[in-house]
Amino acid sequence: MKALSPLHPDDFDYWKAQHLLNRAGFGGTPAQVRGLVTMGFPDAVDYIVDYHRIDDEPVRSDRFDADIMRPMPQADRERMRTARRTNDEATLSEFRRRRQEAQRADRRQMRDIQHWWLTRMIESPRPLEEKMTLFWHGHFATNYRAIEDSYHMFMQNQLFRNNAVGNFKALAHGIIRDPAMLKYLNNDRNRSRHPNENLARELMELFTLGEGHGYTEDDIKQGARALTGYSFRDDTFIDLDSRQYRRRHDGGAKTIFGKTGNYDGDDFVELIFSRRACSEFLCLKLYRYFVNDMPGEPDKPRQRFIMAMARSLRDNKYQLRPVLKQMFASAHFYEASNVGSRIKSPIQLIVTAMRSLRTPTRQLGALAGAADLMGQSIFYPPSVKGWEGGRTWINTSTLFVRQNTLVYMLTGRLPDQYPWDDDGTTYDAMHLVEHLREPDGTINLRDAVTYLLRINLACAVLPERVDGLVAFVEKRGGRMDNAMLVALLSLIASMPEYQLS
Repeated sequence: MKALSPLHPDDFDYWKAQHLLNRAGFGGTPAQVRGLVTMGFPDAVDYIVDYHRIDDEPVRSDRFDADIMRPMPQADRERMRTARRTNDEATLSEFRRRRQEAQRADRRQMRDIQHWWLTRMIESPRPLEEKMTLFWHGHFATNYRAIEDSYHMFMQNQLFRNNAVGNFKALAHGIIRDPAMLKYLNNDRNRSRHPNENLARELMELFTLGEGHGYTEDDIKQGARALTGYSFRDDTFIDLDSRQYRRRHDGGAKTIFGKTGNYDGDDFVELIFSRRACSEFLCLKLYRYFVNDMPGEPDKPRQRFIMAMARSLRDNKYQLRPVLKQMFASAHFYEASNVGSRIKSPIQLIVTAMRSLRTPTRQLGALAGAADLMGQSIFYPPSVKGWEGGRTWINTSTLFVRQNTLVYMLTGRLPDQYPWDDDGTTYDAMHLVEHLREPDGTINLRDAVTYLLRINLACAVLPERVDGLVAFVEKRGGRMDNAMLVALLSLIASMPEYQLS
């Protein structure tokens, strides 16, 4: 059987549709899952991946203030130089105060952008768009603390969203023009006389080829020369026909991967994408992100699947949409060994709970803070390598925060609050089991418990889990009202299996 062989349409049932929504997005309500089943397979896959057909409000470039950290005008620069020369402390103090005020305003805007993106992930009718934007954020990782310009982080987020399922090569060309990345990896200081290797190194090691795959230290040095002069002014990449670029760029011959020419940064990207390792590196990352984040190297069947994806990516000239369709439509994607095989990232945990259980949004600041405590603060990845993910998400501390965060989402109460300190919003969980209601209005307890476990746990439901929750309800009167449903969901959210997707 071919590695990318599709699932038979007759095998696409409720639970496979739920698996597709969990992996290709952030979960969904039971009604949304049933909607995918009704569409049929592979129309459901097309609906998820061809999200451009779904209406959504476009993100306006003027949504946030681009001028908080604007460059100092020429007149002010002259005034500061004069103040330094004459030891005019009053003027220098004024400039420091203005700078500090701008930095405080920019940090506030960064929090607003963080909350805005979290809201998009929760509410978007195009979940794969946001899931892939999050993927690229971890792949081309850039941390606001090193940038100190919230609008540049917003611009980069838009770059990822606009190219989410587009062309990987086009995105690589875009990233070497991105102000946030140029600042983060110091390419704005990359001059012909003093080449800076940071961007060239990470472009090959972390972004396209993988560490040690098909390049040498000399290729890095020559790539750095090709990238000299690639910089930005305010919010705009500098014109490659400008005098500033020509003054900084090394126009001499460079030898990269054994080929010689007067290469610039875009030529460097093209040379990288001529290497087969580029497609294999990205497809391994996509596999770990969407199919199975297995530790270590993939076994032979998985390796064959990844290599088939890589061939398809090359055949499609690095267009991602057709490759993602093949992956989500494949029988391999739905194999039992791949279901419940990924540990939810903190963002996945929060957003999936909201989208699938329809909990109230609560306080975005509290949710963003919880994600940070769990190890994933968006716009603040720990390094240029992004988040390691997998089993690193779970330890005794983060597991405690994960459980408390879910209880907060269900009840509105934080762990250190008194009962009267909740946010006053009541969560109605009855929608999850209404379809189980008998003609006489009753809901069978065991059926309801089994169903709640099944829609919340990606892996098989153990009989002892069902028995334990049924006993819990029976000891408290056996009535399946909203308060009991919230209690059951809180218990399910504390189970180790709940951490899996």
